[in-house]
Amino acid sequence: MDLHEIVDLGRYPVDCPDSAALRRLKLDLQEELAEDGCAVLPGFAHARGVAALVAEADGAAGAAHRSFNRTNAYFTKDNPQLPAAHPVRRFFERSNAFVPADNFAQTGPLRTIYAHPGFLPFIREVLGEPESRFFRYDDPLADVIVNVVEKGQGFPWHFDTNTYTVTLAIQNGEGGGAFEYVPNLRSPSDENFAGVARVLDGDRRHVRQLELQPGDLQIFRGRHSLHRVTGVEGDRKRYVGIFSFVEVEGMCGGVERTRQLYGRVLPHHIERAGRREDQLLD
Repeated sequence: MDLHEIVDLGRYPVDCPDSAALRRLKLDLQEELAEDGCAVLPGFAHARGVAALVAEADGAAGAAHRSFNRTNAYFTKDNPQLPAAHPVRRFFERSNAFVPADNFAQTGPLRTIYAHPGFLPFIREVLGEPESRFFRYDDPLADVIVNVVEKGQGFPWHFDTNTYTVTLAIQNGEGGGAFEYVPNLRSPSDENFAGVARVLDGDRRHVRQLELQPGDLQIFRGRHSLHRVTGVEGDRKRYVGIFSFVEVEGMCGGVERTRQLYGRVLPHHIERAGRREDQLLD
């Protein structure tokens, strides 16, 4: 596919990197990110593009790895040496599904967006990162995925492995499925376990909520911002495409997280284990 078949390039000219319109857009998005670690581009994919994305997601949904288990915010194992109330020891029900990246064709709409020469530089410049610190996620199961959430399912509070997550709303459920987050709750040098514990205990003073519509693109600092998806209502599935970028070339998902989310681990994950810039829990 061509990018114009999916993206509203009149409104979001990512194919024209030197245009004045794109420069203004980047400045606006940078302000949003500076304020709360999140920026939204409403209607990034036009109606025809959304239809193609829904068709692709419908066709791949059967390959989703569905898991029903308990996980903490870090996707790590329990650590009995810590106090029982510590966030690492707080486990919650997780019941949803991810379609691994190797189910999406290079010529399909999701990879057409992700691989377009103008997309990565656009995202990088919005985030204010230099070329030396911004790369596509080198994970054959997770660079481009679709999250599938069905009736009664959601995603509990968690942090992302990769610093930057870019999501594209494809299809909403009939109700629920709100995206909630606490911006910049931790930093590369501070886990802020006390702050995380307060949110897990129900403190909503700093929780923000988004109701994204199909076609909306979201740029999010998911490694430092605690976030979750509330339970979906109704029979229609919620689809969200996820494009991942990292600050270390060759960075790949952790072995334990990969096994939980995709049901399998490749030699690539074992070879690249621990290749990252910070020492935060996964």
